[in-house]
Amino acid sequence: MNKTAIIIPSRLDAIRLPNKPLELINNKEMILHVYEAAKKTNTDEVYVATPDQKIIDIIKDYGGKAVLTSSDHQTGTDRVYEVFKNQLGSEPSIIVNLQGDMPNIDPKVIRNLISYMKEAKCDIGTLASSFSSDKEIADENNVKVAVREKLANNQFGKAIDFFRTDTKNHKNYYHHVGIYAFTNKALVRYVSLKRSKLELERKLEQLRALENSMIIHVGNINASPLSVDTKNDLIKVKQIMEKNE
Repeated sequence: MNKTAIIIPSRLDAIRLPNKPLELINNKEMILHVYEAAKKTNTDEVYVATPDQKIIDIIKDYGGKAVLTSSDHQTGTDRVYEVFKNQLGSEPSIIVNLQGDMPNIDPKVIRNLISYMKEAKCDIGTLASSFSSDKEIADENNVKVAVREKLANNQFGKAIDFFRTDTKNHKNYYHHVGIYAFTNKALVRYVSLKRSKLELERKLEQLRALENSMIIHVGNINASPLSVDTKNDLIKVKQIMEKNE
């Protein structure tokens, strides 16, 4: 079945910014902004996957779909897989893992990523944007993705590494945007793999795919949705979104 699902993993016990899905931006919880962006793509299925009843209640009060998942998952992708398998019967051919902490993501870039995945050129598709300053590059919270060739806007290329520091080791690198689109087979394979050495060292789960020869393509977008990992990130994204309201 050529069905697409967007599944948003979200939890309250983030180490750097606990309870961040409940933070209000324009009088609306962060997780609701992400859910609304996903719904605007008109994708077949949109779910929030969470171990926290408070998040379930917010989504369901809004009229959305949310699933209470196991609290034992080690990664967001494991949480996504639980919903894919148990709620959706492993049916969708493309599964998008959309991070629950990117409240200002543009639905258009999600749609474009899904369209690219339908061309069946890679196992996993993700996005990136150019850095706007040296300060952004130096910030270890900003994950970098290196590609073989320099990317033009809306162009996709093959990922060769993901990292937080050591930018001198790569020529063409971009600001990684935390969204992953899997083919059905790639998601099933990915969750069957053991957590890899670099994944654990750098705390970047996408490295498990690279270390097991899975092909990841990166699309360059002309926008930089903020991933809210710290209090400063939250202040920044509030300023951006309240200005645009």
